Amino acid sequence: MVTQVKQNCRMIPMKERLLLRPQLSGVPALILHHTVFILFLTCAGESSQPIVAMMGDDIVLPCQMEHAVDASGLTVEWSRPDLEPRFVHLRRDSVELVLEKNPLYKGRTSLSTNRLKRGDISLKLSTVKVSDEGTYRGFVPTSGTPTDCVIQLTVGSVSFPDIKISKVSNGVLLVCKSEGWYPEPEVFWLDGEGNLLSAGPTETVRGPDDLYTVSSRVTVEKRHSNSFTCRVQQNHINQTREALIHVPDELLLVQSSSAVRISICLAVCVVSICIALFIVWRGRQNTIKTIETKTSSDELQPLMDREKLMTGSDKIHYLENTKAKLDEDLQKTEGELEHVTHVIKTLINQKENLDKQKEKLIALQQEEKTLIEQKEEGLKKKRMMQEDKKKQKHEKTKKYLENTKEEHVELLVNTNSLLKTTGDLITEMVERKGKLERDMEQIRRKLKETERLREETERLREETERKLQSEQAETEYEINDPSSCGGTGSKMLTDQLQPTKQ
Repeated sequence: MVTQVKQNCRMIPMKERLLLRPQLSGVPALILHHTVFILFLTCAGESSQPIVAMMGDDIVLPCQMEHAVDASGLTVEWSRPDLEPRFVHLRRDSVELVLEKNPLYKGRTSLSTNRLKRGDISLKLSTVKVSDEGTYRGFVPTSGTPTDCVIQLTVGSVSFPDIKISKVSNGVLLVCKSEGWYPEPEVFWLDGEGNLLSAGPTETVRGPDDLYTVSSRVTVEKRHSNSFTCRVQQNHINQTREALIHVPDELLLVQSSSAVRISICLAVCVVSICIALFIVWRGRQNTIKTIETKTSSDELQPLMDREKLMTGSDKIHYLENTKAKLDEDLQKTEGELEHVTHVIKTLINQKENLDKQKEKLIALQQEEKTLIEQKEEGLKKKRMMQEDKKKQKHEKTKKYLENTKEEHVELLVNTNSLLKTTGDLITEMVERKGKLERDMEQIRRKLKETERLREETERLREETERKLQSEQAETEYEINDPSSCGGTGSKMLTDQLQPTKQ
């Protein structure tokens, strides 16, 4: 009886504490709870390392009393200070108080009776959710040293990525997508040798369930192994998931061959346009040349013969016109020379591009030859073991490679023909350039000679004018001076007239 009374006396204050606690509601109660929790974080006798649990799993939050006493009849509190109500599990007098626990944990928490008898108050949390992440406190208020455990729970969620493949103009596009991650992960691409690939930015979407969906894409070209890995990892929960894909040689070869064919076609178009423009230009230049030759044959006759028919200002006017026409011819020739130089430069660049395309075609031919040999060897070794569908696939691939080989042979022939045509055009344009340079030199010499004749004619004209002016001045002087020979002339004229009068 005494023992029972003592137990009742000891338990009444605890009941009153538990019953009076809900009366501390509102802001003061919340501040009190957080303050007490911070103090326990600072001064608690026992703390644990963070525990990582995957979403959907069952997890045990460990907590052991200092003395292995029977705790089945004691008050055991498991709480989260960031929730309201804060209890996730509350046990008193061997009974769970369901009404006082947070509804988020309804039916998902439990204590093991057998473990309680050994002083183990570890809490089992079933079907872990993302919202379960946080800090938990296990507490046993005893008359002696109370048991207090603080545990940090980290929740994670992972899934395996999926890779999709598609063709693009500049290679093969790989798209990696993975759903249901928490926390937000990172995405990396690696080649067959484990080297990181340069990919675009990762696209991240967070769903209403707080889980992340990530996707990343990368464009690849032919590699040694043609194997590529999409790696999704979350360092905080130490989780990594990978997906491996092998891109067939035929797919990469198709892209490479298409690119080469497009380049060859563009080169053919450019060369054809250059040839057409050159033919039109040469025809126009031939017409202009015929007209200029006919005109020059009349205008560039020996200047000394024309000097006999011209004098003074007519000769100067003729020489000025001749100089103006020669200047115009020189300007036209310089423009034509500049155009020819530009055409030569363009053709040389085109020839260099065609040489590079030829090298690529030869490399592709060698590669296709190797692939055809490998396919033929594989067909020989596995012909009896392959299924009909796989055999048809190999035959189709072989046929495609043979057709591609024929196309590349034809493209190589066309490239060689274009190279020869381009070389001939370059030679002809170089000869034309040399002729234009010689014509320019001849025109410059004629200009120099014309300028010399013009200066000489101008000098002769000035001398003639000075001579005429001098003679005219002398004549006027003789007429105006009576003491000069002019008076004698008048006397002689008078003597001649006298006999006539008689």
